[in-house]
Amino acid sequence: MTLSKRTVHLQQVPEQVTPTRVSIILQYLQKKCTETERPLFVLDCSLVRTMDTANIHLLLSCLEEVMKCNGDVRLAALSTEAEETLRLSGVSRLFETYPTAEAAILSFQKRASSMAPLEFEVEVVDLKSGLAA
Repeated sequence: MTLSKRTVHLQQVPEQVTPTRVSIILQYLQKKCTETERPLFVLDCSLVRTMDTANIHLLLSCLEEVMKCNGDVRLAALSTEAEETLRLSGVSRLFETYPTAEAAILSFQKRASSMAPLEFEVEVVDLKSGLAA
C-alpha cells in the first residue's frame, strides 16, 4: 500500500486584523495553492476573542482562495463569543469547526476506509515575515 503524503497548513488568525496581516495571509495561501493539489488549511482562531467584520472577511477570503484550488479550510479554537458571532452571521455553516488545532488537523484523516491512509506535516506561517516556520 502506498502512503499519500499531504501537508496541513496551520495558520494563526491574528487577534487584530490589519490590511498588512490580511495581505501576508492571503499571499501565503495563494502560494500554497499553486504548489499543492487540493491544499488543506486549519485557521487557528485561539487569539480571536471577538469576531468582527474584519475577522469574518479574512476567514471568507481564506476560504475563497483555498476553494479555488479544490482545497479545504477548517477552523479551530474559536471562543464562545466568536463562534456565536459566526453562527448569527450565517458564516458558521461554511466551515467545520474544532475545539483545538490538533483536532482540526486530525479531522483531515477521516477518510473512507477504502482509501490509503494519509501522512501529515504541519506548517505554520509567521505573520511578521510571511515565511513558513
